[in-house]
Amino acid sequence: MKTRLTSRLVATTLVTALAGIGLTLPAAVVTGSAAEPVRSETYDLTHDTSHSKALQAHVDAIMKTGTVGVVARSTGPRGSGYATGWVADKATGDAARPGDRFRIAGTSKTFVATVMLQLVGEGRLSLDDTVEHWLPGVVSGHGNDGSAITVRQLLQHTSGLFDYTSDFPEMASVAGYQADRYTTWTPEQLVSITMRHTPDFAPGTGWGYSNTNYILAGMIIQKATGHSWEQEATARIIRPLHLRHTLAPTTYSRIPGRHLHGYSNFGEAGPSIDVTGFDPSAGGAAGAMISTTADLNRFYQALLGGRLLHPAELAAMKATVRAPELDPGWPGVRYGLGLMEVPLSCGGAYYSHGGDLPGYTTRNGVSADGRRAVVLIATGDGSSDMSTQQAQNHLIDGELCA
Repeated sequence: MKTRLTSRLVATTLVTALAGIGLTLPAAVVTGSAAEPVRSETYDLTHDTSHSKALQAHVDAIMKTGTVGVVARSTGPRGSGYATGWVADKATGDAARPGDRFRIAGTSKTFVATVMLQLVGEGRLSLDDTVEHWLPGVVSGHGNDGSAITVRQLLQHTSGLFDYTSDFPEMASVAGYQADRYTTWTPEQLVSITMRHTPDFAPGTGWGYSNTNYILAGMIIQKATGHSWEQEATARIIRPLHLRHTLAPTTYSRIPGRHLHGYSNFGEAGPSIDVTGFDPSAGGAAGAMISTTADLNRFYQALLGGRLLHPAELAAMKATVRAPELDPGWPGVRYGLGLMEVPLSCGGAYYSHGGDLPGYTTRNGVSADGRRAVVLIATGDGSSDMSTQQAQNHLIDGELCA
């Protein structure tokens, strides 16, 4: 989802089986009920091949900028390394651990875009289909026109649609969050917020990060498959890749098992509050998912390694346009379909999708061939300038250029 970068400016996150193979969805999927299944609460430490001193130095640098807890993991041909910093829970003093779960916010968009592109590969929808074709009358009023917006433009953030989170009190203040954190939202309600506003630009004429784009993408998945985006992501990606600690919840407000607590003061002068409990329907297909650093590394390596998409669909995902709105966080960044392309200091670029939610910041990077990946999560608001973001960028760049 789109909240604040570490500068507390409103900026963005930012972040299956093989296409063509028919899937029968299992009867039990991640639901929003109080009886939502809790997957294994213990973490398989065989994933933790070693503690990395180099990675720890980067984590320590991030901690010095004012974060509460940090977990980082780097994976490549020579194995995996991890590092952690400070606490998972300020109330108990429990230390952050390498297998702790966390809210990944906008990093969820890469999962959703992958499902959409699998459906493209199966011939069940086209990137050139209009929103109106799939969701008649949903995008209309105040100059919004679903017949002028394509699926590609949704996934690439070139639709021009107003971002509903920019008019969403739950994400704007401590009081707003405390009032609405357990409110359940339907995708239609979230889209209706956008429809109260005129578009930021005509479709295809600019670039602007809008969480509304991915709420609509989730609705299209439902219309095209008869199943929710959560069910499709679980059946197509989470289960086939054995992402045992990754969840696509609907309304369940807790993070099961060992997890990192989030803390934020929403840019206000008072103390930070614990923001861990949260009805994820406020983020929906734009940012509801929960994962771990190990699972995200596995996902991004499988995606860029060609295990989730056919070559044509992966190429479409990696076809990028400039995204100048994100330059304060990632100078020179480009954006594809649910995937950022960020220049490396050593030449070339890496692929990524950040995720920002009050109290949680996810950053990641994967090489173009999927052989190397790094993921980090930082809790708390971080610094009031860009130093937290810069330290996070240094960690990713340093690991991928090593």
